[in-house]
Formats: sequence, structure tokens, C-alpha cells
Amino acid sequence: MPAPPVPPARRPVSDGPPTGPGPVPSPCIDVCRMDPATGWCLGCRRTIDEIAAWSRMDDAARRRVWALLPDRRPAGA
Repeated sequence: MPAPPVPPARRPVSDGPPTGPGPVPSPCIDVCRMDPATGWCLGCRRTIDEIAAWSRMDDAARRRVWALLPDRRPAGA
């Protein structure tokens, strides 16, 4: 099944953490399914705890989460 298109306002996780000033956007790409083997969302690769806390995080904490995501890329991706 092909991946759903990425809405234009969303930043693909593969692009890495956002840089520059301004609010840090969510890495969510509306593919909200948790992988039971890793505990990560199949779309944004955040944990359920990271997803739940996102709205309460400051920009520094959000950048730290973004920095973790490239290492969570599936093997061969």
C-alpha cells in the first residue's frame, strides 16, 4: 500500500529537526499507528509518551525529540 501523501504544512521526519526561529512543528504526518515491536508511531516515530507530552513541551524539548527521530528510521530506509 503506498504511503499517504504528506500534507504541505507537514515536515517529513526524514528531513531532520527543524532549524531557525519560530515554533517547532509536530513531526506528525497523520499516519498514527503504533509499532508494538518498537513502541514508536509508524508515521512520526515518536513514542506514545512523546506524542502525549508534545503540547506541553517547550521548543527546546521538541527539538530534542526531533533529534531522536532519524535514529529511529527503519533499517534500509
